[in-house]
Amino acid sequence: MSESIPGKVYLVGAGPGDPELLTLKAHRLLCACDALVYDSLVPQTLLELTPEHCERHFVGKRRGHHSVPQPSTNAVLVELAQRHRSVVRLKGGDPFLFGRGGEEAAHLVRHGVPVEVVPGVTAGIAAPAYVGIPITHRRAGSSVTFVTGHEEIDKGRPGVDWRGLARSSDGLVIYMGLHNLRRICEELMAGGLGAATPAAVVQQGTVLGQRQLVTVLGELADRVEAEDFGSPSVVVIGQVVEQRVPECAPPPADAEMPIPF
Repeated sequence: MSESIPGKVYLVGAGPGDPELLTLKAHRLLCACDALVYDSLVPQTLLELTPEHCERHFVGKRRGHHSVPQPSTNAVLVELAQRHRSVVRLKGGDPFLFGRGGEEAAHLVRHGVPVEVVPGVTAGIAAPAYVGIPITHRRAGSSVTFVTGHEEIDKGRPGVDWRGLARSSDGLVIYMGLHNLRRICEELMAGGLGAATPAAVVQQGTVLGQRQLVTVLGELADRVEAEDFGSPSVVVIGQVVEQRVPECAPPPADAEMPIPF
């Protein structure tokens, strides 16, 4: 393809892991793309949808291990768009929810590359649903906050005000929070959230290996450590956990999702 006429990059949400939660639009784009750029939390089943001629580029980030820096991923997307008509940037969940999709979209636009966002089902909604937890409920919570627990709480100026969240939201859905979970729980309780507040963790939500823990905030960190929960996991804190209806939960898909280190 001529360098003066770039192809189009699609920022596509892969969903939480169950291949059947992929949107029809995402499926169509994967089946026809010329190049694929994908993350760690993308099941092999979805990679196999791409055509034989498709170039595949892994740019996943894994805690404690060598990761592809974000500027390198941005550069790869621009370079591929100069050579291919259709480039799919496949991200676990939704590309604009803790997926750096906004950064990539802005970079592509600055370099004159057409870009389109294809939303996906986020794990923060799907994983609790797959164990029967509604993240909002008329009797238990009219507000919910999606928050990342990945950043270092001990840094000079934390970006997440956990004590403030304890007072301002009926429910919390925490992504990437296990590494800092004990400090998160301490901060939430210091902010006024009671130790008896219902809490849950869902690991490997929607796919093979799914497991869940239902407990209370004051015991959450100890239980997670004792029962050896790991990533990827979603944490839900709030009265909505008490509204869990396990009988309505769909069975996890018989599909494997790579587990980040």
